[in-house]
This record gives sequence, C-alpha cells and structure tokens, in this order.
Amino acid sequence: MEEDFAKEILGWRYEEPYDFYNNEATEEEIAELLDGSYRVLLNEGAVFGFFCTGASARIPAGEQQGVYGENVLDMGLGMSPDHTGKGLGYDFCSFIMDYISERNQGMAIRLSVAAFNKRAIRLYENLGFSVRDRFATDTAEFMTMVKEAGQIKYKG
Repeated sequence: MEEDFAKEILGWRYEEPYDFYNNEATEEEIAELLDGSYRVLLNEGAVFGFFCTGASARIPAGEQQGVYGENVLDMGLGMSPDHTGKGLGYDFCSFIMDYISERNQGMAIRLSVAAFNKRAIRLYENLGFSVRDRFATDTAEFMTMVKEAGQIKYKG
C-alpha cells in the first residue's frame, strides 16, 4: 500500500445502502492503511480493491464483545465502487483467499460483515464461509463468518 493508493481508497463513495462503507482521508485513516497490514490490488495500474489481515480486519466493538477469541486469521477487504455489483466479487475474494492461504496454510479465515449487506453475505456463503458470531456497534449490527482451513482451495 502506498499513500496515493490509500487516499484514493479512502475517497471511494458507494451508493446507499453501501455508503455505510464510505470513509474520509484523515491522517489517522491514511496511517492505518499504511501500517503494513493492508495490500492494494491493481488491475492495469488502477486500484481495483484492497485487503488486510490480522487485527486491522477486526471491528473494535467485536473485540470488546469477545467475538475474535478463536485462533483464526482475520481478513478484511474492499472493492472499488466502480466494480461492485458486477459479478466480480467471487474471483476477487478467491484471489485474496488464495494469497492469504498460501502464506498461512492450515489457518481458518474469518471476516466481519455488516448484517444488512446481504449481497456480501451471499457471496461469502458461496465461498464456503458460515456465520459464527453476531455483535452490534452504535451504528450497525455485524456478523463474523469463518471458512475452515480444510475448506480453502489452493491454486497451484
């Protein structure tokens, strides 16, 4: 991740109801994307999406409510609003999961998703994730979803 990419990602604007994922390019938000846990995905030089792993992929309210207690690898991701809703999510997520799995073999993968985001939940279910926990913040309800290590397919 480079600063220009981080600023571009933080400037993405999604349509309702996905505008929930809109961010601001503050110094704090930029610093988070540059902390070493985020990777940018480019397509022909343009930012297509990003992902992160570890603590950066967790939602603080979920941490406080104890939903991240298992020994699994947390994954967070985002796709450019120019590419969402076009049937690209399965390949996008599969690419990310393969990348993560190759570097963390034997680890289950967990993600957190807003409960209203039925489109993403359906995608994650199609990728083999299942709902593990639910928690709420002041602004939304979330769920964690896990894909067990034995269910992750490796390319190669």
